[in-house]
Amino acid sequence: MANEIIRGMKFHHIALMAKDYEKSKAFYRALGLKELVSWGSGADAVCMLDLGDGGRIELFARGDDSYSESGKWLHFAVQVDDVEAAYACALAAGAESLTPPKIAHPDSRPYAMTLHIAFVKGPDGEQIEFFKELK
Repeated sequence: MANEIIRGMKFHHIALMAKDYEKSKAFYRALGLKELVSWGSGADAVCMLDLGDGGRIELFARGDDSYSESGKWLHFAVQVDDVEAAYACALAAGAESLTPPKIAHPDSRPYAMTLHIAFVKGPDGEQIEFFKELK
């Protein structure tokens, strides 16, 4: 069933701040997830792990004790056709702006990514990312 309000919306990824990045990455690889792309290094390391159906976990190395012993889910991301329209729709529905729509160019490997993204805060404080990979 297609979303008739925000066209092209589908699950893209959920982000996890890992307390132990390498251990978490090894764990998800052991479950069969494949690393698609990564960027940054050390405390700024990030990678996207494919679940097998196109859905992804975006793993961040920045987790520490302030995020609890088990890490912290950071945000829920949905892929959309039009980031600007999805962001406006969310604000009209009562969301709080966190990051207005912008183009991002992470220093990614093995391929370069260009992203159109925006973040809002939902009614329970949850972070939602509207995401479109441009390149």
